[in-house]
Amino acid sequence: MLIKKIILICNLALLTHMLYAQQDTITKESLAINEVMLIKDQQQKQIDSLVKIQLEKQLRNAAGNQSKTRELEEKLRKIAVSDSLRDIQQAAEIRKLKAHAKAYPVVLNHDTLFSIYTRTGSFSAAERASAITKKINSLYDDAFYAPDSLTIRSSTDNFDIVYKNHDIIMTVSNLDGLWFGKTNAQLANTYLQNIKQSISRERESHSLINWAKRIGLALLILMVLILMVWLINLIFKQSRKYISLRTQKMKSGLKLGTVKVIPVQDLEIILSKINGTVRLLVTILLIYLSLPLLFSVFPETESWTSTLLNWILGPLKIALNGIVAYLPNLFTILVIYLIFKFALKAIRYFFRELGKGNIQMRGFHPEWSAPTFNILRFMLYAFMLVIIFPYLPGSGSAAFQGVSVFLGILISLGSSSAITNIVAGLVITYMRPFRTGDRVKIGEVTGDVIEKTMLVTRIRTIKNEDVTVPNSMVLSSSTVNYSIQARNIGLIIHYEVTLGYDVPWQQAYQMLIEAALKTDFILPDPKPFVLQTKLNDYYVSYQINAYTHEAGKQASIYSSLLENIQNELAATGIELLSPAYHVVRKE
Repeated sequence: MLIKKIILICNLALLTHMLYAQQDTITKESLAINEVMLIKDQQQKQIDSLVKIQLEKQLRNAAGNQSKTRELEEKLRKIAVSDSLRDIQQAAEIRKLKAHAKAYPVVLNHDTLFSIYTRTGSFSAAERASAITKKINSLYDDAFYAPDSLTIRSSTDNFDIVYKNHDIIMTVSNLDGLWFGKTNAQLANTYLQNIKQSISRERESHSLINWAKRIGLALLILMVLILMVWLINLIFKQSRKYISLRTQKMKSGLKLGTVKVIPVQDLEIILSKINGTVRLLVTILLIYLSLPLLFSVFPETESWTSTLLNWILGPLKIALNGIVAYLPNLFTILVIYLIFKFALKAIRYFFRELGKGNIQMRGFHPEWSAPTFNILRFMLYAFMLVIIFPYLPGSGSAAFQGVSVFLGILISLGSSSAITNIVAGLVITYMRPFRTGDRVKIGEVTGDVIEKTMLVTRIRTIKNEDVTVPNSMVLSSSTVNYSIQARNIGLIIHYEVTLGYDVPWQQAYQMLIEAALKTDFILPDPKPFVLQTKLNDYYVSYQINAYTHEAGKQASIYSSLLENIQNELAATGIELLSPAYHVVRKE
């Protein structure tokens, strides 16, 4: 019992020392307390083990004494229960320590042999790792190093790895064994084999023969690199010559359909620049990828290999992972696009047949088919974009949404007049005031409609002047269409002449009708007719009216009509009195 009290006193002293040693942060203090409690529990477990051995010995000696036997068995049960509870508590404490503990590596020539997580006595895990690293490196630098001189020596509950039986390299304590779930002897043997193998491997790799091999391998890599760079330059030089020969044979340069995009001389310069840029990029990439291979030859620079590769492979891996993660959204977009594409094909076929007249709908004119299809196509594409938008990469980011809102505001503010013309174009389309090719008068402009778009209407006058009229102006002004009725019953050409009261109106009628029938493009049926429009002070106003199907030839028709009227009047000796006619007659 005296030994037990001494051990307990030592444990309390060790606990007090450990508590006062950790004053840095709250986390370090809690970790230190957990470590001390684990050590205390482990030592108590050892004490209980000794007590258990003594009780079992007393139990064997108390054979036949039932009361003594029951008392000893009860004590053994209490020790067993205490051990079970202690094991559970130790496992929980280890989990807490592992959640916050930091690993401190033991390193030899940039290679990590193992890591230290726990403290020993007043030495922290970092101090232990640093001290062990120094001692292992001193063994590596020892010219007379002997691997067999590294042994394990037991010291109470701890196991020491010693060199030549006097130099302690490291100590494996109870807390180390608990941390890895091994006995101290097993963990010490693992560390010993690791140290031996690492030192032997490093000493062998840094021998003169290996250094000579590495230098030779490095020179070989450099020679291969120089050869590959030379081959790359040769290949791209030949490709530049090929580009020059091909562009010289081209006559029209680069075309997109019938549109000439890039001239021949500019195309050769652009392709040569691209060829040179690709050559430079390939050369730089080759040199960069050869550096990790070169650095991996020497142990001192071997750690740089992964760093250089990660600079390229890291972004590539991120990009590849992003692409793979985006594939479900990409397939969704493709499915949506295909659905709308086939739907548009069906709608296009339907409206094409409407335009041809193969399909007829009551109240729907064939010329409405093309604009109606364009409107539906625009609406379907807009609806498709709305559906696809959430699946686009970056659509949920604030920057993407901000740019979208900004562009929407710009379009709304800058396209008010354009939208007005578009709406007017739609109204004009369904009002059907004219068609392409019709002779019209819009405002002060008279001519043939050569183009109708959603924004403007283009008119060509009889003097071959192309006039562009905004659709909003077309909608707000009156439109005269000369061609609609000209195709059916005929457009009425009319002109007013004035004759004196001495000319019988019957003779005037007959003369004007004859002049009209002699005019080109005037229809004999319906027959031309004459109207008296005014009885003025000195003359009568007659209006000749005639039908024609050629609305676009009004200028020549009017010119011919006036010529024939003058001829008829001259033939009958009748004089025109318009606007005023003064004659001094001889008696």
